[in-house]
Amino acid sequence: MNRRAFLTLAPALATTAPAQRKRRTTVSIRGDAFYINGQPTYKSRQYQGAKIEGLLMNIRAVQATFDDRNPETRSRWNYPDTGKWDPERNTREFIAAMPEWRRRGLLSFTLNLQGGSPEGYSKAQPWHNSAIEADGSLRPDYMGRFERILNRADELGMAPIVGVFYFGQDQRVKDEEAVKTAVRNTVQWILEKSYGNVLLEICNESNVRAYDHAILQPPRVHELIEMAKGIAAGGKRLLVGTSYGGGFVPLENVVRSSDFLLVHGNGVSDPNRITQMVEQTRKVSGYRPMPILFNEDDHFDFDKPLNNMMAAVKAYASWGYFEPGKSNYVDGHQCPPVNWGINTERKKAFFALLKQVTGA
Repeated sequence: MNRRAFLTLAPALATTAPAQRKRRTTVSIRGDAFYINGQPTYKSRQYQGAKIEGLLMNIRAVQATFDDRNPETRSRWNYPDTGKWDPERNTREFIAAMPEWRRRGLLSFTLNLQGGSPEGYSKAQPWHNSAIEADGSLRPDYMGRFERILNRADELGMAPIVGVFYFGQDQRVKDEEAVKTAVRNTVQWILEKSYGNVLLEICNESNVRAYDHAILQPPRVHELIEMAKGIAAGGKRLLVGTSYGGGFVPLENVVRSSDFLLVHGNGVSDPNRITQMVEQTRKVSGYRPMPILFNEDDHFDFDKPLNNMMAAVKAYASWGYFEPGKSNYVDGHQCPPVNWGINTERKKAFFALLKQVTGA
């Protein structure tokens, strides 16, 4: 078994927490392929001559646990039918949507303890959406929503990507020691809950200049990757990586430290550039056979023979659907209040192509 694979609940945790539910799903990596419960994902599947087995198709769903502690901005996210924002409803509706996504071939989605921009793209971020307190401790109510989602993912055989930090919210954490504490607390929380199906993303787009803490920026973010990898329960640990902004190829320090490589297709309008990014990533010093995974791309064209999704797949890289959309419960997956259903023509087109590609 690959030494990088996180497999099962450690016996020590099992004996200290007998009341915890028995987990059903584990994710691991062998070479450049993802495995779930010891079997390659999309086993034996090919599509238009491209190998699908071992990929991890996903969507960006970082607002699944969204909340806003700023009373001055909280009303921006009100549901149109109630006139109020309701974080519990948001998570409840997300969980209700998951089984249909899974039936159509989706195996993963990205969450984040600090969410993402609830406006899709934004410069100033006055809202306060963070599961992480200033000292690096974790908010029980926020983590309760995480737990319900991860429980359902475990039941459905899905392997979510859990991000810790997001630019524009990382300043909510007071200093570097608190950043490290937050990473330790997150990893320990996942391990203590005995999740074997979780991949960890240290921060979303570490090369974005808006990050306040130097340890979250490109020259040093690998330190947190190594730290997270060093936390184990019964000899088992999480699989860890970090992402970069659209069109950016991972740097050597992250390539050497990561278990899998996260890249983004935002801003990449030519699908041929997606192919090129994958090829360039495999040539970075320190690369060895390991999965390459797009977990954010805001380009679609699902009706065309060549689009960013198909370019990634044909280069043997997993791909993630990111639709900023609009608020007011209309479309997209990024702007609260989110309608998590497959309710728009674009969502229908993505899930239809996903079903074809994966043979769901």
